[in-house]
Amino acid sequence: MVEESILTVGKFHNVVKLVAFSPFKSAQSALENINAISEGILHEDLRLLLETSMPAKKKKALLGVADAKLGAAILEELGYQCQTGGVVAEILRGIRLHFHALVKGLTAQSASKAQLGLGHSYSRAKVKFNVNRVDNMIIQSISLLDQLDKDINTFSMRVREWYGYHFPELIKIVSENYTYCRLAKFIGNRRELSEESLEGLEEIVMDGAKAQAILEASRSSMGMDISPLDLINIESFSSRVISLSEYRKGLQEYLRSKMSQVAPSLSALIGEVVGARLISHAGSLTNLAKYPASTVQILGAEKALFRALKTRGNTPKYGLIFHSTFIGRAAAKNKGRISRYLANKCTIASRIDCFSEVPTSVFGDKLREQVEERLAFYETGQPPRKNLEVMKEAVVEVRLRDGGRVPWSEASEVVAEVKRKQEKKEKKRKKREKRRLEALAAAAEEVENSVLEVEENDIEPKKKKKKKKQQEEEEEPEENGLEEPLPKKKRKVALEVDGEEEDKEKKKKKKKKVKVQDSEEED
Repeated sequence: MVEESILTVGKFHNVVKLVAFSPFKSAQSALENINAISEGILHEDLRLLLETSMPAKKKKALLGVADAKLGAAILEELGYQCQTGGVVAEILRGIRLHFHALVKGLTAQSASKAQLGLGHSYSRAKVKFNVNRVDNMIIQSISLLDQLDKDINTFSMRVREWYGYHFPELIKIVSENYTYCRLAKFIGNRRELSEESLEGLEEIVMDGAKAQAILEASRSSMGMDISPLDLINIESFSSRVISLSEYRKGLQEYLRSKMSQVAPSLSALIGEVVGARLISHAGSLTNLAKYPASTVQILGAEKALFRALKTRGNTPKYGLIFHSTFIGRAAAKNKGRISRYLANKCTIASRIDCFSEVPTSVFGDKLREQVEERLAFYETGQPPRKNLEVMKEAVVEVRLRDGGRVPWSEASEVVAEVKRKQEKKEKKRKKREKRRLEALAAAAEEVENSVLEVEENDIEPKKKKKKKKQQEEEEEPEENGLEEPLPKKKRKVALEVDGEEEDKEKKKKKKKKVKVQDSEEED
């Protein structure tokens, strides 16, 4: 029913009635109100209108609001129940469509002009920026720098190939593209090169031996002769390549200055070129600040990441940050660790640069020191400082550099407090180490004592067994009527003698039996 009534003014008037309307006092007031609405804040003008126009009983009233954030702010501050979406959206659409009919003295043309002017001012306020901190210029500069590198390399190879027909030996003597182009322009026809040109050659190559080698090679070159018109074209093209190379140097200086203004901490941490590439790849410094460290770590290696996810292989450990010096200095087994740690610090630096009012490179320098300490920890095992301590030192240094914002006495107190805390932590660490060593020593003593007790226990039963044997040996002779015990050897001899006597007695008995039997048979 509401949707049908929106189309015609008459039906819409039956559904909706205008109770109160408060026009904006000026264009500036309208801009302030719309900015507050976009941020979900209840403006004073809207508060006044609601307090004067809404019924006193707040529980019975239901307020339709287009923005959910604004509705939450109204409910929190004024206590009115708010509804968004559904019927409310359709009613608001009808109000916008028939607004000129609801308000007396307002035409559709003037309403559209007012909306257009407010929209323009709102858009200008949203895109307003600080001229000195524009990351768009950095994005364009690094893109142009990369393109120039490719173009200069291509053009230099063309000059080498072109001039190589005339002077092929020069390619082996001079390897740098910029120097080669300067030499091609300076030499021209190699047959005109003489001892007088040696000083100019030394100035270009910055090496007397190379200059002499070029002069000697020109005298015995295997290259073909070339016409003056061809030489003019080669020299002209070489001049263009030289000017592009010089422009590239100037562009790099410009990029360095812009990075020191826009992202000083990031450039101090990872370098101007790598930092600019990160900003360019993210789209802006704000986008880079919103990224988590895990995203910054593989920024630039998206193809490798998705290929690894698709094939279920190993994901890449680093992207654009691989070009920093830290990862190249780390050992092969620690490259993944240091890239993760460096990405973490890059995220912190980008957030500091994005949201700090005054740009400073102090935090970037401190973060760089942390990465250096982490590298040393992987190599030597020396524990690095904690992030909290380093950031406190950086804050103190920033305050001291600002000059006058914070008094020296307060800054020195902060420094003294940080040092005192560090000393306390060091003392606690030493105490813990001492306790640990004492505990280890006590445990070692206990182990030694237990080993000694076990050995003593093993020795005592052996002694008891020996004593028992001796006592048994003493008791045996007493039972046999002997007063003194015999030694082992004599005991064995005595036993042998006793056995022989028994055998003799048995033989005598057998002989007697045989004799008795013989006598009985005779009888």
